[in-house]
Amino acid sequence: MADSESRTIAALGTLSPLGPPRNLSREVADRLQAEILSGKIEPGSRLPTEAALMRAMGVSRTVIREAVAALRAEGLVATRQGVGAFVANDVRERPFRLYADELKSLGEVVHVMELRTGIEVEAAGIAAERAGAAELRRIAKALAAIDQAIARGDSAVDQDFRFHAAIAEATGNPQFTRFLEFLGRFVPPRQNLRPDAETTRRGYLEMIQGEHRRIFQAIESGNPTAARAAMRRHLEGSRERYSRLAAKASSK
Repeated sequence: MADSESRTIAALGTLSPLGPPRNLSREVADRLQAEILSGKIEPGSRLPTEAALMRAMGVSRTVIREAVAALRAEGLVATRQGVGAFVANDVRERPFRLYADELKSLGEVVHVMELRTGIEVEAAGIAAERAGAAELRRIAKALAAIDQAIARGDSAVDQDFRFHAAIAEATGNPQFTRFLEFLGRFVPPRQNLRPDAETTRRGYLEMIQGEHRRIFQAIESGNPTAARAAMRRHLEGSRERYSRLAAKASSK
């Protein structure tokens, strides 16, 4: 290994042999990403060679190549044929992304839910200001679909999401719909939540549906303040339930 490359490896504290992680290539990519974003590997600089990374991290060539491919897909590195991989010059300007496998705990899921709350509260207020007859019919149809799912004994998870999507669509701003669809993939389905011991599953779902009705009523009445408040109460209730689960998990 060249002296300069040895010094580079030595300076990068996280490039040490790996244990048996859930996904070696993702673990390598995460460690390299941390070094890049911290500035330890500067924009425009060349990554250590595959052989050097293999020795430093104790993994195969395939793992290194998959990790570099992942970083390239994320806009962090660019590869040059026959030369190697280089850190992108504009790493701080890459698009915002979330990855499902980065949400390793309920606490991290709660962080995403907080972000989603900010978006959906405002969407409800704008929907109350802008929704016409067609948009209100779509929201009402989604609300009725939840009732039907509950009556069948279903969890109503998909119908629930469609209700929220209908509100986003009612803003008339497609960015709300796109962002909600994006964030929706990073929140575990509601069936992961168990109602309190004194509450039946049916009773729990009907409680949630009551919150939905209050949101719809506020939007239908054209009251943005009430719509925002109703959406906030609904989403904060869900977040509190996940937070309690996270607290229980961390205490074990």
